[in-house]
Amino acid sequence: MVYLTLAGAILSEVLATTAMKYSDGFSKLWPSLATALGYLLAFALLAQTLKSMSVGTAYAIWAGAGTALIAAIGMVFLGESTSALKILGVLLVIAGVVVLNLDGAH
Repeated sequence: MVYLTLAGAILSEVLATTAMKYSDGFSKLWPSLATALGYLLAFALLAQTLKSMSVGTAYAIWAGAGTALIAAIGMVFLGESTSALKILGVLLVIAGVVVLNLDGAH
């Protein structure tokens, strides 16, 4: 259940960040509200996750997955540049999260 809550926090954060892109510097109402609500939900779900998961593990997964997903959304849907170096960077973030979780598995 804790990983489901964490997944909800990640999804909320990714949706909020994507909405922020469309808020035009918070000058558009609906994307701005979606950003605020998404981050509020993301932090509420992350707080629930931290009741039963270590902060280092939870934050590594939350930040790493969020970074990887936002980078992919930018490249695939928002017309941001794609390069081998950028893809390598995303893979290194994911590898870092995996390594942190392997250490926490002891």
